[in-house]
Formats: sequence, C-alpha cells, structure tokens
Amino acid sequence: MSVALLANITYVQGFEAQNLRDDSLNARQFEDRFKIDRGPIVADGERLAWSQGVDDERYQRHYKDGAAFAPVTGYFSVFAQTGLESAENHFLDGTDDRLATSNLVDKLIGKHVPGGTVEATVNVKAQRVAYDALKASGARRAAAVVLDAETGAILVLASTPSYDPGDVSTLDRDKAVKAFDRLGDEPLKPLLDKAAYEVFPPGSTFKTVVAASALEAGASEDTRVRAGRSYRPPGAGQAINNDAGDIGGSCDLKQIALIEAYAQSCNTTFAYMGAEKPGNDAVHAQAGKFGFGGRIEFADGLTSAPSSFPKTDQPSLSALGSIGQGSTVASPLQMAMVAAGVLNDGEVMRPHLVDKLRAPDGSTVDTISPERMSRALSSGQAKQMRDLMKAVVERGTGKSLKGTSILGGKTGTADVEGASYNDRWFIGFGPRDDPKYAVAVMTEASGYGIESGPIAAKIVDALGG
Repeated sequence: MSVALLANITYVQGFEAQNLRDDSLNARQFEDRFKIDRGPIVADGERLAWSQGVDDERYQRHYKDGAAFAPVTGYFSVFAQTGLESAENHFLDGTDDRLATSNLVDKLIGKHVPGGTVEATVNVKAQRVAYDALKASGARRAAAVVLDAETGAILVLASTPSYDPGDVSTLDRDKAVKAFDRLGDEPLKPLLDKAAYEVFPPGSTFKTVVAASALEAGASEDTRVRAGRSYRPPGAGQAINNDAGDIGGSCDLKQIALIEAYAQSCNTTFAYMGAEKPGNDAVHAQAGKFGFGGRIEFADGLTSAPSSFPKTDQPSLSALGSIGQGSTVASPLQMAMVAAGVLNDGEVMRPHLVDKLRAPDGSTVDTISPERMSRALSSGQAKQMRDLMKAVVERGTGKSLKGTSILGGKTGTADVEGASYNDRWFIGFGPRDDPKYAVAVMTEASGYGIESGPIAAKIVDALGG
C-alpha cells in the first residue's frame, strides 16, 4: 500500500502537475500568473512582448506597438491569454518539458525553469505598414494577411479596429475588467482578430476557386466558356447579372476565353460554372482542397474561423455562392491560402505563426518546419491559374495595379445584405520580379468601398517588393 501511495504521488506531482495547474477549477493559477518572469515574444530581433518586474514578487507584461501586433501576440491578462501568449504559454512561463534541465528531478522538487523566447514569423516592418494602411483607409473593419507561399510562414496578420494588449494585461484586476467591458461593448469587436477569426463574403475573389475547379475538370485558360449579360440558374426566380460597368464589354459576349472571363470578372460565367458545369460538387471539392470547410490551425491551439462554400443541390444557391455571395464566407487568412496555393505550384502549405523556440541561454529548442496541407492543383494547372491572375493586373479589373509590385491577383466586391457598406477584397502575389508572397486584403466601408489592391501593393513593397 505504501509503495502504491508513493507511486501515485510521484505520478501526480511529476506527470500530472501541468494538467492540474491548467485546470479551470484551479484558482491559484490566476493568483500566481504574474509572479512568473515570462519569456519574450520576438520577431526580426525586436521584442513584441516581454515581462518587467514591478516589485519583489510580480512582473508586468509589456507590448511594443500593441495595437499593430495584437493579432500576433494576443494578451496575457489576469483572466486568460490569447494569441501567441496562449499558444506558447508553457514555453513562455518555463513549464514546458523542453526547457527542463533534468526531467523527473525538476518535476518532483518543483524547480522553476526560466521562460523561453518565442520567435514569431511576422515581418515587423510589413506588419506595421499593413496596420497603418488599414487604419488610415477609414474602413469600419479591415484585415490583411501575407504568407510565404513556399513555407506557409505568416509574414503579416493585421486587423482593424484593434486594441492595445497592455490595457487588458494590467495587474490591476478592476482595471482589467473595465478594459474588457469597454472593448467588449464596442460594436466592431476590436478584441476579435478580423484576419483569422472572422469570415466575410469574399466576392469575386472566390472565382479563383471556381476557375481552379474548371481547370481540374479539364478546361484550359483558353477554353471558350459561357458568358452573356444575364444568367438565370435552373429553378431560380431571379437572374444573376454582370457588373453594370461592364455593359457592352467582353462579358456581354455569349462565349469568351476562360482567361478573359476571369480577368474581367464575368459574374454570369462563374455563376453558370457553380450551378451547372462543372457544378456544385466540383466547386465544393476544390474549395476543400484549399482549406474551406474546416478550421485552420496556425499555432498550437490557435485555429481560424472556418470558411465555407455551400454544399447544395439548388443551382441558384450554388450560382450565388460561386461569385462569392450568398452562403459563401471566408477569412482573409483562407483567401491568402488560395493565392499561396496557386503561387506554390498547386501545393497549399499550412500557415504557421511561430518560427523558432529558444531556451533562456539562446539555444534553439525547436524550429517549426513547413507542412503541406494539400495539393489543390497540378503544377500545370497552377501555372495556368497564375496566368489568369496576371491577366487581371495586365488588362482586367486590377489593371490599376499594373507597374506596381503586384504581379497577379483578383479583385472582389461583396454586398452585405441589409447593410450600407460592402466588403472590398484583393488577393494576389508579388513582388513582380520574384513572386514569393501571397497577400489578401479586405476592407469594409460604406458607399462603393475602399480599394484593397493599393494596400496590398504597399505591404508587398514593405517586404522588399
């Protein structure tokens, strides 16, 4: 019995200690959380979050350019933590097993292991440029994401409106409560990262997925496809029309090449594709290859809001969804993944926000390796898809970006039912001379909206484009 009791105590103290500390019923975890000198979160050699002693026992968490980097760092409050503060909580507070100097002995004697350093993937210059551009645009909500297409590294994860994590990470519980109440009462929810955790109708940027499904079904960029000024899906009570600005243009022709239909963003072409040929099943399957239909984990425990395209046997719903309206919704992170998959020869890489984990002595404990999620297109199909996106900038709806650092892309405008504002999108890739970054920008504003393409170009410029 004594041996069994000792074995149980050893197991609980040595191997269940972390689970007991993290248990939601353990009130002590909240009382003691500011007594730990947490490690820093850094990027490009800059500290984005760090701890500083305020008295003999407690440490205050600090954030540099908090509002700009809030989607990356998150906050560390008396109640909870978000962002990388949450994803790498145990590495930052020194309780991660990878930081133990000796395994069982340290666990048994409760020896504290100093917190480690988390290196984020973000490019600090581009992140600041993105945040400033989104804020200056005057959009009611906006977001920008940039991915390294080959590795999936998240280089920009920006969102407005934002907040300063320092306001809610105070040691003063009453101040923290007031800050959370104030931010929680704001209608546009600044605590919620619009880049990964909110979804919006993607408008015509979703035609990239539909065009990819047509290529997968056997079409080529030069295949003649149905166009026309108006298209009424089978069983629908209302027709889908092209943009009023295209009257008399190429979209009014009965048939045009797929590359021209995409460049000019012909609604009738892509509504027909979603409703009839290749049809709902093909578009739904293609969307799934890019990541639609599930949450995307981009750091330990950090998962995006799921993007979706309707699986339906009603042609009218599929047609509307195929032009990025109706039931189709996507996060900016998801749409950046679509552009990245096209740029990366059809391979979709898992987005990741952590580059390296370092011990207090500076040694590397872990390096995050690129991970392939899926193959959305063959290499040849991806090349044709890039041709389509280049045509948008050369002579299509994105021609205002011709000569900028953006080589190819897709514009989009999505009406929001019952609202006076709309969502303006741009997805694409650059820089022009060496395209390796995939970008997605969404701005939401009243009237005709705010052009997202020029913001995307500014961000790519900041990356060295």
